Amino acid sequence: MKSRIKSAKEPDFVQVIGAREHNLKIDEMAVPKRKLVVFTGPSGSGKSSLAFDTLYAEGQRRYIETLSAYARQFLGQLERPKVEHLRGLSPTIAIEQKSASSNPRSTVGTITEVYDYLRVLYAKLGEQHCPKCGKKVAAQGAQAITREIVKLPDGTAVTLFAPLVTHRKGEFREIFDDLRTRGFVRVRIDGKITRLEDVTSLDKKKKHTVEVVIDRIVLKEEDRARVAEGVELGLREGKGELRVDTGKEEILYSEARSCCGIAFPELSPQSFSFNSPLGMCPSCNGLGIRDEVDPSLVIPDASLSIRGGAIAPWAPAMQRGEGWTSRIIDGVAKAFAVNLDMPWKKIPKAKQERILFGSQDRINVRWGKEGQNTWAMKYEGVIPNIERKFRETASEAARDTYRRYLRERPCESCGGKRLRAESLAVLVARKNVTEVTSMTIAEVAAHFEGIELPSSDRQISEGALLEIQSRLRFLLDVGLDYITLDRKGPTLSGGEAQRIRLASQLGSELSGVMYVLDEPSIGLHARDNTHLIATLQRLRDLGNSVIVVEHDAETILASDHVVDFGPGAGHMGGSITFNGTPEELLASDSLTGEYLSGKKSIDVPAERRKPRTWLEVKRARAHNLRGIDVKIPVGILTAVTGVSGAGKSSLVNGILLPALGRALHDSSDPVGEHDSIEGLSAFDKVIAIDQKPIGRTPRSNPGTYTKAFDMIREIFAELPEARTRGYNAGRFSFNVKGGRCEACGGDGTVKVEMHFLADVYVPCSACETKRYNPETLQVRFKGKSIHDVLESSIDECREHFQAFPALTRILDKLVEVGLGYMKLGQQATTLSGGEAQRVKLSRELGKVQTGRTLYVLDEPTTGLHFDDIKKLLAVLQRLVDAGNTVVVIEHNLDVIKCADWIIDLGPEGGARGGTLVAEGTPERVAGIAKSFTGQFLAPLLVTKITRKAAPSPANGAKRRVRSQNGAPAVE
Repeated sequence: MKSRIKSAKEPDFVQVIGAREHNLKIDEMAVPKRKLVVFTGPSGSGKSSLAFDTLYAEGQRRYIETLSAYARQFLGQLERPKVEHLRGLSPTIAIEQKSASSNPRSTVGTITEVYDYLRVLYAKLGEQHCPKCGKKVAAQGAQAITREIVKLPDGTAVTLFAPLVTHRKGEFREIFDDLRTRGFVRVRIDGKITRLEDVTSLDKKKKHTVEVVIDRIVLKEEDRARVAEGVELGLREGKGELRVDTGKEEILYSEARSCCGIAFPELSPQSFSFNSPLGMCPSCNGLGIRDEVDPSLVIPDASLSIRGGAIAPWAPAMQRGEGWTSRIIDGVAKAFAVNLDMPWKKIPKAKQERILFGSQDRINVRWGKEGQNTWAMKYEGVIPNIERKFRETASEAARDTYRRYLRERPCESCGGKRLRAESLAVLVARKNVTEVTSMTIAEVAAHFEGIELPSSDRQISEGALLEIQSRLRFLLDVGLDYITLDRKGPTLSGGEAQRIRLASQLGSELSGVMYVLDEPSIGLHARDNTHLIATLQRLRDLGNSVIVVEHDAETILASDHVVDFGPGAGHMGGSITFNGTPEELLASDSLTGEYLSGKKSIDVPAERRKPRTWLEVKRARAHNLRGIDVKIPVGILTAVTGVSGAGKSSLVNGILLPALGRALHDSSDPVGEHDSIEGLSAFDKVIAIDQKPIGRTPRSNPGTYTKAFDMIREIFAELPEARTRGYNAGRFSFNVKGGRCEACGGDGTVKVEMHFLADVYVPCSACETKRYNPETLQVRFKGKSIHDVLESSIDECREHFQAFPALTRILDKLVEVGLGYMKLGQQATTLSGGEAQRVKLSRELGKVQTGRTLYVLDEPTTGLHFDDIKKLLAVLQRLVDAGNTVVVIEHNLDVIKCADWIIDLGPEGGARGGTLVAEGTPERVAGIAKSFTGQFLAPLLVTKITRKAAPSPANGAKRRVRSQNGAPAVE
């Protein structure tokens, strides 16, 4: 038995044999376990295919297979990856690049579950205060409640209710039977009074509120005894609570807590939930914001007259000079004595208010053929009219039209705090729950470290406090000290969301697990990389295997083992070009090794371009920006930098992009707070290029996205054989009936449901994965059918269709951005983020350049290898050379050092950020001591002169890594 136990020792490697997922061509390899392993290589070389689509997918599949058939039907099944054999695989957990949540109710506190424990803490220890007078709430007896009720005027009809069920799911059949037995006649269910004889049970899937009707009384002086009897019965049935409906309002009384005529319900965790009716602010339903019309958006240019278009919603009617709106405007002008040709800013304030917000006065509106008749009407006002139409319309297009005049404002009732006043009046350690959640992670951690509670309270709260403190500590470990707990989930970057999930895994303290992470360094400044690496090493030290898909030089050098994929991307990749330690990588001739050792490099431009003019944002105040003025140069490449949370996205994505979108493209996106933007006349369009997929379905591909496939179909339709058969371009589409294979609907595969096993996609037997019917495939251009073209690489297509300039121009742009290896018909869902972004870039490059376009890219180096970054920079420089302006939000030092201008925000993140730390050329920023970006940039710029005299690999490899990537820790 002992020898058998010894032989069952956990293997030290994961053996991978015959991996063929996507472009993988791995016959055999070993990945060490209980180590920090980095998978690196060019974008599309197969890193994620092995890490996520093979190792993680197979780990998940094997776990699900251990469950019963009954459980598997609810969990679903994963398809087996294309690998012959995997040995030594551990349970796997993936931490991917996904936004935390698109739900506006989601916050950092709810994602990390810190807020859940805060709600428990406040429900158990909270001291309730009166929101009106601020005094601590005291108990109220039956006699005191009776006195409050009889103070109401004689003749007031009141109904007494005893709460039995508050917002709970269930049928409650037993409650209704018991009430009937004891002689009660009526109940109120979800706000509607019903006779008990008509009620049997409720829908158990919905939440209900059930109250029994105690008595209905028309108050008279002699009815005091009846009121007192009803109050005592109601308090007894309602477990100390009684609700009184006076016809005008409902008042909740409680034996436990009341003040200023207000009774407070017993505290529960739901009392502090902005997702529950028990805790949410009734005015904004727990969102904390409301859409309101912003007068500055209705009057974008106060120097114009009303006839000249000062009032944006009226501008089209003023241009036409006729129509119902035009007649109303004429009536307003006569009724209010307003000159329609006077600049808006010169119209008296009182008259401006009447035009915008309406008046009780009636105006005369002309109607009829010649306008000879008049109709008196009440004037609603521009702003109330927009609010009403936005609220009432069922047309999404109309809502988009009205939305351009709206701006998110904090709810007036709760001040943006999301909770009702009674919940906000509950204090623990002299702070309410929203005061705690508005703090940064670092401040909350300090608050709970120093919290002083009586010994009895500490014993009650020990569990909740321990969970809160441990989660906060892990969030600090991954460098998220600047984020507040009330930060909305949709505003988190991919890197921030990933590090939040990483912190939750640290908190679980599992051992023997394989963690697979997708570029955890994205969104991190070079200064903060050390914290992240320490976190990954801590996961490893717990006895876990940590596999990181990463391109960051510092992370690669700090790992225990590196696997380099390549040598190229797509069908030219999928092989292992290096498998060993970081030290061995530096001496190797793999692509990554050559960049790390300095044999290959991304060179700094010989000279910086000069701005043509400036785009200036005045007093930017969105999120944590502190009313800063920022000048963005026109006609050059600008990098917006700073530590995480410094305010980069707030400035560029929150203010600049939507403001330009509104001015140039008539968009309705909300714009962050600022005073004005000067210099807009320098641009005729703005384009944001992100890394979102180019399509959500496998039918989308680079050919369809760039419109190259449309041209190819037109070429096939013009062939003599196609014209003889009467085929048009639609015949060669796999999305339209006629030319496609109807057995598979143009997919090329057929889904076979396997009940308790994963659905299997098998090749279509009718078309043999070719998507088209035989008649369509008989039409050929230079020997290739339409299917053959889709299966060809972009390089091959470019040569095949070289006689068609318009088509080759599109294909040339795809080659320029480094995607010549990719199949024209490669499914969009299989593209990496870097590939998707470069496809979008190629599409923009293919358009006619006006030289007056602003391109905005948010961290374009995400998912890109050093070699890919070199190609990306060449494309960006081409855009600038064509006269355009390029702005990138970036942490990658290779991009920053090649920029013409840097705008560095900070100095820290969150509340300690939002200021302009430095601006100017990279050389100037590198000389500013208070700039963290400058500190890491300086070594790279110093070495650009001495690069030719680089030391030998044996003596200076690590120093060259530092000069190339700006990582002081390496040296």
